[in-house]
Amino acid sequence: MRTKGTKPIADNRKAGHEYFILERYEAGIALTGTEVKSIRQGGVNLKDSWCSIEEGELFIKQMHISPYEKGNIYNTDPLRVRKLLMHRAEIHRLLGKTKQEGLTLVPLSLYFKDGRVKVEVGLCKGKKLYDKRDDAAKRDAQRAIDRAMKDRR
Repeated sequence: MRTKGTKPIADNRKAGHEYFILERYEAGIALTGTEVKSIRQGGVNLKDSWCSIEEGELFIKQMHISPYEKGNIYNTDPLRVRKLLMHRAEIHRLLGKTKQEGLTLVPLSLYFKDGRVKVEVGLCKGKKLYDKRDDAAKRDAQRAIDRAMKDRR
């Protein structure tokens, strides 16, 4: 998703291991000034975060943004609930799809796009243990093939 004017900040690599990503959406995020400064310094963690839709609005929960070290009274709670900005029609479409069994909204990455912080939200379905084992076996097989090709050169 790297286009002109984008700069990656953080990725949620755990999401790719835990879920099948069915669809991806881009959303803005409502932040305070000190949170943006802290994000620019790399003080953000998406590892355990998730999204929910409440009263027609989309929120991100458990996203940790470290307090800005030079901010004083303007620092906010690192784990506060933050509002995501999407079109109402997209939110209603996501609400309908999350009502289906097993689908959830997970933030996949955080990046700057033309100076604004954006979140890539994925509509995901949870993987079973055998799916995770199958992915690990495919990864190991591909690694062995790559090693053999490297040795052959």
